[in-house]
Order: sequence, then C-alpha cells, then structure tokens
Amino acid sequence: MKIKLSHSLLITFGILTSQTPSIAQNKASIKFIDANNMDLTVKPGDDFYTYASGNWIKNNPVPAKETRWGSFNVLRDFNINAVKTILTNAYNNKSAAAGSIEKRVGDFYAAGMDSLTIEKLSYTPIKPDLERINAIKDLSGVINEVATMRTKGIGSPMFGFYVGQDRKNPALMMAQLSQGGTTLPDRDYYLKDDARSQKIRAAYNDFIIKLFTLTGTTAAEAQKNAEQIFSIEKTFAEAQMSRVEMRDPYKTYNKFSIADFSKTTPNLDWKNLLLKMKVSGEDSILVGNPAFFVKTNELLKTIPLEQWKTYLKWNVLKSASNNLSSSFVNAGFAFSQVLTGQKVQTPRWQRMSSLTDGTIGELLGQIYVKTYFKPEAKARMTELVNNLSKAYEVRIKQLDWMSDVTKQKALDKLHAFTPKIGYPDKWETYDGLEINKATYFQNLRNAGVWGYNKMVNQLCKPVDKTKWGMTPPTVNAYYSPVMNEIVFPAGILQFPFFDANADDAVNYGGIGAVIGHEMSHGFDDSGSQYDKDGTLRNWWTPEDLANFKAKTAALADQFNAYTVLDTLHVNGKLTMGENIGDLGGLNVAYEAFKMTKQGKSEDKIDGFTPDQRFFLSWAQVWKGNILPETAAQLLITDSHSPGPYRTIGAIVNMDAWYKAFNVKEGDKLYKAPESRIKIW
Repeated sequence: MKIKLSHSLLITFGILTSQTPSIAQNKASIKFIDANNMDLTVKPGDDFYTYASGNWIKNNPVPAKETRWGSFNVLRDFNINAVKTILTNAYNNKSAAAGSIEKRVGDFYAAGMDSLTIEKLSYTPIKPDLERINAIKDLSGVINEVATMRTKGIGSPMFGFYVGQDRKNPALMMAQLSQGGTTLPDRDYYLKDDARSQKIRAAYNDFIIKLFTLTGTTAAEAQKNAEQIFSIEKTFAEAQMSRVEMRDPYKTYNKFSIADFSKTTPNLDWKNLLLKMKVSGEDSILVGNPAFFVKTNELLKTIPLEQWKTYLKWNVLKSASNNLSSSFVNAGFAFSQVLTGQKVQTPRWQRMSSLTDGTIGELLGQIYVKTYFKPEAKARMTELVNNLSKAYEVRIKQLDWMSDVTKQKALDKLHAFTPKIGYPDKWETYDGLEINKATYFQNLRNAGVWGYNKMVNQLCKPVDKTKWGMTPPTVNAYYSPVMNEIVFPAGILQFPFFDANADDAVNYGGIGAVIGHEMSHGFDDSGSQYDKDGTLRNWWTPEDLANFKAKTAALADQFNAYTVLDTLHVNGKLTMGENIGDLGGLNVAYEAFKMTKQGKSEDKIDGFTPDQRFFLSWAQVWKGNILPETAAQLLITDSHSPGPYRTIGAIVNMDAWYKAFNVKEGDKLYKAPESRIKIW
C-alpha cells in the first residue's frame, strides 16, 4: 500500500498520473538522437520544441485510451506491459507456493480480472456501508462514521488525515490534518463560472445522479442528492486554501495541543475522534488550514442530518465505483471524459496492473527489478549522482549573488542529500494483508485497512528512513525535504532518460537533468526553507534571501507569459518549484557533462555536436501531445509546467544553448544576456 505523503513532503520530477507506467523496439537499435523525429525546417532559436521533436509530435497523436502521449507515456506504456507480463505469469503459475510473492501478486491480479464475479455482485460489496449510514440517528453518528470510513479503508470524507514527519522536528512522526471534503480536482471548479467549469459541474451532477440511481434511488431523489452534495462540497471548497497558498510550508504549519484545537471546533472533540481513528497517546496535532476546520465545525450544526447522511453515502459510492460492476465503472469514465477528453476507457488489464502496483508495489517490484533493472544500471546511476553532486558544489561556490556564510549552509545541505536508486534496500512485506483471488473488493478493503493501520502505527516510533514514496516500476522521481533525500525508481532509469549504451550527452541531458532537478528541489522556493537535517527553519541571510526571491519572481513572470489554450496561461507561482528544479537541474547537469571526455570535445555523432545532443536529449524528454480538456485541467491542478514550456523555460536562460544552436538577437526565443535568469 502506498504511504500517503502530503504534497509538501513529496516533490516530483515528472507528470503524476493515476496509472503505472510499449517500447516495442530492440534497445540495441535505438538512435538516441534521431533527426527523423525533428523538424529541421524550424529554426531552433524560434521554436526549439518543434525543432527538436516536431515530426515525432506530428506522427504520434494521443491514442484513444490516453489523455496525452509523449516520452513519459511511451515509457509508462512499456512498464505497464512489463508489469502485465509479470502478473500474467504469476497468475498462471499454479505451483507458486502459498504466501510467496508470486502467489500473492498473482492472486491480487486474478481477482481484479475476474470480471464475471464482479459483474454479478453489482454494488453488493457496499450495501453494508450504505445500510450503516442509513441507520445513523444523530450528529455523533455522522462523526463516528467519518472515523469508521477511514479505519475500514472506505474513504476520507470531510477532511484529510495522515501521519507524517513534523516539519520543525523531522525525527518525530505526528498526526496531521488537512483540508478536504471535495470531489472535483480543485476548489476552482466549484467557484469559477467560466464555460469549462460549468460543463464539468454539469457532468459531475450527472455522475452523482447515475451512481445513486444504480443503487435503486429514484431519479428525483438522486437529483435532490446531487444538489445537496454539491452545496456541501462547494462550502468546503470556499474554505480551502488555493494550491499556491498550500505551497507555503509555514502557512500550512499550525501546531495545536489537541485540547486547544478542540476549543476552535466545539462540535468536533478531537481527543475522542482521534481515538476512534486509532490515534492514542498524542497530545498535539499539526493542522494545514485551521480556518477550514472552523468552517467544518459550523457546517456540522447548520447542515441537516439527512444531508450529512447523503454526503457520506456519496463518499462510499464514489470511492467504490471504479471497483464495482461495469455500470458503475462506465459512469465514472463518462465523467472523466468530460474532465480529460479521453476517448475510450483504459483496458481492464492495464487498470488492474496499475492497481496491483499501487496496492502491493513492493511485492510486484521485487519481481520487476530482477528483469528490468540490472546491477550495472544502479552502479552507473550512482556514478551520475556523484558527478552531479560535484558539479552542484562547483556551481554553489561560484554564485555571485550569495554570501559565503549562506553558501556554506547550502553546501552542508547538498552534502547531506541521501540518494535512493532503483528500489528499496528493505522491502515492504505486507505482513498481515490477506489476499484472496476470489474476493476482489475485499482485497481492496483489506489493503485499505492494512495501509491505514501501518500509517497510524508509525506514531511514537522512529522515522523509517528506508521507506519509499514510489514503487520500483514508477516513471518518476522525487525529493523529500523532511528526509532530504533524492529518489529515482527503476522505472525512470530507461531511455529516453537513461541508457547504459548512450553517450554522455544523452544521459546527462536526460537522467542527469532529472538528478539535478531533484537536487534543485532542495533549493527551490519551498525546499530551500528546510535545512540539511530536513528541519523547517531559515538558514539564509536576509540579503541572500532577498536576492533569491527577486530571481524567483523573475522566473514566475517568465512562465506567466506562456499561453497554453486560448486565454489560459501557465501559473508561474503554482509551477515555481518545478521551474526552479528544471532551471537548476539542467544547469548542473550541463556543468557535470562538461567534466566528461565527450563534454570537453567537439566530436559530432549523427551530425550533432556534444552540446547540441545534450540539449536535444533534454527536449525529447518533454515531447508529446495532450488533449485540450486535460491541458486545461492540469493548468489548475498540476505544479509542473506543460511540456513545451519545460523544454524552453530553462534553456532560454542558458548561454550554452545560444552558442550550441547559434541563437541570435531577433530569434523568437532570444533573451538578452542581462535578462537571462541564473539561480543555481
């Protein structure tokens, strides 16, 4: 079961999706920089994204079962097919020993693929939950159900709850509360009245009605339910902070004694509620948005009991719908089509492969890495991480905007980074998690209960520094500020990011930039507020901090100017951390590349110089197509800038790119040397 981490504690490199991540080609035949993928009719200084990948983009539209298609998706597709092969083999292995890894992952997958049984059951698996909610008699019953749903792996109504490190004392695990209560991807969908938001709200209304009618509710009653649910969720949305506000680690750090916090919410006795949520012995709690809970307290008295019961039923329905019969699954997909534009539903085998990875990924991962991640790849990655660290040290020492005292603090933090490569040294065994190939839905409930218990059992125990926040097949990477660690799952350590047979320009422009990106998250606008021990405290002089903020403000202005869809722009503040990660990461990767033999040469490969291959490798990571509905949604919800602007956002600030492609004044991407932003 994936360990839940708050957004502020897990900063990723790529684009997170709900799917795990075919490269149907012979690795030996890969042309690492292929001119056939480029559009050489375009001037690189005018449109480097199209120049580097234009023909590939033209020839690779978004497949019907996807919402976008690019390098990440191609690699994820390869990985999900690899996972499918592993799971199919495990499922077909009739001699696998009871309790073995192969038996457990095979049974989990087999249960999910047993669509005949799932179809016959319809919504039977959730009938006891709906009946239990029907029997609620008073407000205390509502609050008890909010706790019950969490502990039974049913859902997380009303607010968010997790156990994580105390940002000001990262050796301590603490119970933490966050805003929640909504279903739509962002609060803006409840609050804005533009055409896109209205269309999505109408589809959401239909989705609610459909799920209720599938459980026997009349159409009129279902419509009434939908209106009540939306009204409650809109009120929650109005009390939520924006995503930009939530990026401030100080604004979301509010420590209360449990007794004092209960005084701010008299309708919520947190001591008793936490006990029902299996949290005991704690005298304090961290709260992300205290005002949200004050509003929730008011709602408990102003919203009628029957409406709360309807809201709780909705939380059961929506959390279970994708795991019930096809009528429920299809209703969810119809709603997601409006959100994302996806044309056809993802095949069941792919959804179940992803679910297996997301639920018992460290069992599956042990089989995955034996085939798809070799020791020599881990050794090469270790070498690259060490080289990037040396290059980062050089760059910090050369900064002209930072004092020596702050530079030393930055170097101390850099030297304290803990790299994790490929897969955990200590695997999660999922002891006590029952898996039966005949009971798909119960397997999921068992996993929910197991995961919740594991989470709350971290309280009063030392921080487990061996745990991972991603599974081995994941095509992504992350930085954790409280752990001060950079993590690279095996799934991303493949072409176009990394290949043991590729020249240094390709590997440094690909995985090297990923490594540098994660390192730079330790020094972005949020990560830079944590010290070398992962503690949220200032280590900057006032003058250095002012210089840093001026540079990041200029970067925000640069990205705010990028238009994605008609009048929709990139949000430079929301994407700030990722943009700093890209700018710092690509610069430090280039610094490290120039230390290599190839980096010091001018020898061309396939007609391109080493520096050109470095920047083209970076660009091909971000090539891709995306459906307009998905693009619009990501501008609101995603902290990463769109691929075309990740391609150019860093390079237009790098003198080496101008030299490599002879970019001159008058070219569309040209920035005057004095306007080029240099941070790390």
